[in-house]
Amino acid sequence: MGLIILLALIGVPILEIAVFIQAGEWLGLWPTIGIVILTAVVGTALLRIQGLSTIARARESLEAGQLPVAEVFDGLCLLIGGALLLTPGFITDALGFLLLIPPVRLLLRRWWGKHLSDTGRMRVWSNVPPADSGSTPGGPGPVIDGEFEEVVDEKEPTNRDNNKPRRNEKVFPANDPNGHR
Repeated sequence: MGLIILLALIGVPILEIAVFIQAGEWLGLWPTIGIVILTAVVGTALLRIQGLSTIARARESLEAGQLPVAEVFDGLCLLIGGALLLTPGFITDALGFLLLIPPVRLLLRRWWGKHLSDTGRMRVWSNVPPADSGSTPGGPGPVIDGEFEEVVDEKEPTNRDNNKPRRNEKVFPANDPNGHR
């Protein structure tokens, strides 16, 4: 993996320089520089629009009680695509624009999911309850906020002096996993 990264760090700039030279000869200096700047501006605008859309979809998934896996993957692709678009060069711009196309991201997401599933590297843990359960993560049921006042029956002995429970009173240890005290 390290060798691939090293070759990319050396090979991509060499390829970009070669493409710059060819484009400069064919278009001229200023049109070539203009195209590089234009792709950065257009790419940034597209990135902003798609990024906000992805955040909105992720919020909708979370509100529905679903994990926003597709939206997180899309956000990662948009982040990489934006970085590639801001890097000067025609090859990096082409790759960056490819990552801004939703069907390309869908194909990448399916391929990556299949790859992770086939290699056994994908494990999913969730602490998010189903949307219709009404319970909170880690709790036995719905949480109800309220105020209370302890009413003591004067006729019934309390035995509070030696910490013994009254009749029908449950005592939970301090380290109870359900959080009762």
